[in-house]
Amino acid sequence: MSNFAVDLSILWPALIAGLLVMLSHVPLGQQVLKRGIVFIDLAIAQVAALGVIAAHTLGHELSGWTTQLAAVAAALAGSLLLTWTERRRPEVQEALIGILFVLASTAQILLLANNPHGGEYLKDLLAGQILWVGNDQLIRAAVVTALFLAVWFRWRERLGRIGFYVIFAVMVTMSVQLVGVYLVFTTLIVPAVATYRHAAARQLALGYALGVASYALGLAMSVVTDLPSSAVIVWCMALLAIALHLTARNGIVQPGSTSS
Repeated sequence: MSNFAVDLSILWPALIAGLLVMLSHVPLGQQVLKRGIVFIDLAIAQVAALGVIAAHTLGHELSGWTTQLAAVAAALAGSLLLTWTERRRPEVQEALIGILFVLASTAQILLLANNPHGGEYLKDLLAGQILWVGNDQLIRAAVVTALFLAVWFRWRERLGRIGFYVIFAVMVTMSVQLVGVYLVFTTLIVPAVATYRHAAARQLALGYALGVASYALGLAMSVVTDLPSSAVIVWCMALLAIALHLTARNGIVQPGSTSS
């Protein structure tokens, strides 16, 4: 029992990281589902990861400010590109998002082709290293998340298309380095899908509750089973989301609308 308590104490930074990601990604996910651009976070996350890999390939430290700026710049460039395509080619926006995802992913492979640890590095970017989050990362993430919450809940109606993509790029860039691409996508989309049939006034609170329960339960179960934390959290969130979705009233409700 004492060993279990020690394991749980080690998992506290990982839980804090997950909760910080959840605070921004649950409301962002509702907008993504409403806009019908579900795979945007995968594309932007891969573009941000490409910026990290490019900076690292040029000799910069992974945790250094140069690498962080490279990741943000890459994500912003990808976001602005998608802003332009949404305006000019809205009928194929989802397909263009998929193309951007594939291009960013294959560019990562090309940059790491001659790196003996390239495969392991790509795995870390996808699955994340949530158990090894450092205090500096948590402090930086907490500051950025606090700014996001202040802007989002005060001025989100004034952000417009460009503002949404820019703030989305910044938050995804931060999140993918904390928890990896898989958890970024899961935290963004699964709570939105689980709650869209519920009353609009309750969707955000239910999404947050789902996120808290999923990260806490997933991390605890990963200790008990000795399985990878990120994968366990993804499955916990998916299963809890199914249960939550089934508690909604009967009837078809379009994403972003109020259930009857």
